[in-house]
Amino acid sequence: MSAMVERATGSTMTRSLRRVRALARSELRMLLRNRTAMFTALVLPVMTVGALSSMDLGDDTGLSMASLTVTMLAGFALLYVVYYNLVTAYVGRREDLVLKRLRVGELTDAEILTGTAVPSVLVAIVQIVLTWAVASIAFGLDAPVNALLVLVGVAAGVVIFVLLAAVSTAITRNVEMAQVSALPVLFVCMIFSGMVVPTSNMPDLLQQIVQFVPLTPVIDLVRLGLTGQTPDGDTVGFGASFAEAAVPAAIAVVWVYVGWWALRRWFRWEPRT
Repeated sequence: MSAMVERATGSTMTRSLRRVRALARSELRMLLRNRTAMFTALVLPVMTVGALSSMDLGDDTGLSMASLTVTMLAGFALLYVVYYNLVTAYVGRREDLVLKRLRVGELTDAEILTGTAVPSVLVAIVQIVLTWAVASIAFGLDAPVNALLVLVGVAAGVVIFVLLAAVSTAITRNVEMAQVSALPVLFVCMIFSGMVVPTSNMPDLLQQIVQFVPLTPVIDLVRLGLTGQTPDGDTVGFGASFAEAAVPAAIAVVWVYVGWWALRRWFRWEPRT
């Protein structure tokens, strides 16, 4: 009996992965045809990080320019490539009634949202990996203190900003409005998450507040995994990094829960009448 259940479960998962893969291929083709989306995904994060890196922020942050660049690119990739691109993608598919038609078929709601998100997520991950590889070769970036925390941070960031992108569609009437509706999240995360200037350089009261910005726990985990630098500005080794990761990891879990709850409550599958 248990073997039959396992086979049925495996077969269901296989079919689900095939449906997600088919939808993701379709979304990738549309992404490649959209010059604005490709510019946002591939050029804008790199340009922004390059401009900020030229300001010699490493001297003020206590980080090497290589680790600062990788951390910034990770943050900008999540904001621009995952969050902003997906706000426009979800709204565009909703307004064109694509989401409504997809729900009539075999695809589940989770498969539709996941398949739409896969191309943007893959582009963001490729950007982050390539930036880390270039920084390691060109700037002599040391091996990560705790690579597991880097992976956890990036994975948490992907989930958080996919969910936030879906939630943001509730206040976005059309694709053009995405440029406005996405601004609050982009602005707050870029200024107060610590991806450019560590939160340890901020006033104490502000530090307590900004740790709950959705990108902050992601940046804290990535920076801690790369360099061993804690949110307080101290430096720890491999073993101690797990204890230091507890708070940002917990905050990231809260954001995942909040995002999932908000998606279920406010996400619209059809245009507003």
